[in-house]
Amino acid sequence: MMNCDKIELDSSSKAFMVPYLLKNQDSEKVPFMLVVPGGGYNHFGKKEQESIALFWNSMGFSSAVLYYTLAPCKFPQPLFDLARAVAFVRKNAENWKIDSEKIWLCGFSAGGHLCATLGSFWNTPLLKDIIMEEKHLSPEEFCPDGLCLCYPVISAERKICHEGSILRLTENLTEAECEQVCSQTLTENPDGKPFKELVRDAVSVEKHISKTFPKTFVWHTLEDQAVPAENTLVLAESLRKAGVDFEYHLFKSGQHGLALAENTPAQVWSQLFMNFMG
Repeated sequence: MMNCDKIELDSSSKAFMVPYLLKNQDSEKVPFMLVVPGGGYNHFGKKEQESIALFWNSMGFSSAVLYYTLAPCKFPQPLFDLARAVAFVRKNAENWKIDSEKIWLCGFSAGGHLCATLGSFWNTPLLKDIIMEEKHLSPEEFCPDGLCLCYPVISAERKICHEGSILRLTENLTEAECEQVCSQTLTENPDGKPFKELVRDAVSVEKHISKTFPKTFVWHTLEDQAVPAENTLVLAESLRKAGVDFEYHLFKSGQHGLALAENTPAQVWSQLFMNFMG
């Protein structure tokens, strides 16, 4: 394995990425996993950073951990960070000896929400003006090839959401900024909601699933009290309706934040993912 120093992605953001690259002994290119830790958009979960990147190394992936913009922030700044990170990886695929068509995202909790929003919005007006190194990025440069979502925050519906994550993304937005986000995410408003309320629909991933959403592996636990399992149940329903290639596993036991889920029934999730990836 070859570790690199942290990589700053753009002068407009404090976000950075720390790569953990396999040192290949031959010319074969390997898949890549970008790890996106959770933490409610106000910190990074300790178990969802380097240990996860090293785990993916052991499974044959080069990897990196993305440290995106945290609160106080405004949506979609963290999403811009993630888009730039994917584009950076794809741009450096040849040098890093990775397969540019096998760039996956592994997101946990709020990091899973961030990954899923990129899956929803990569080809929408929301991301049409992303700039990196003084160059406009095309949607194809930052579209992930697949998502691995681990107990992700998905919905902003108050009955099932992780309210802290949703608030940290949206509470600092002005009315005009909310209107812009809703417009650029093509969020429908049949009930005439104020934009400050409608913006919650804009960040509810299950409301923005189309057939262009990347192939997706999802796992969760029924006992999760921080991010209720209803988040991934509504996601699975939306993925099925849109005809997205996906697999969903809901384990009976286990609290939130299991990460690799060692010594729990959910610890098989990584092998199930490898089977899904094929």
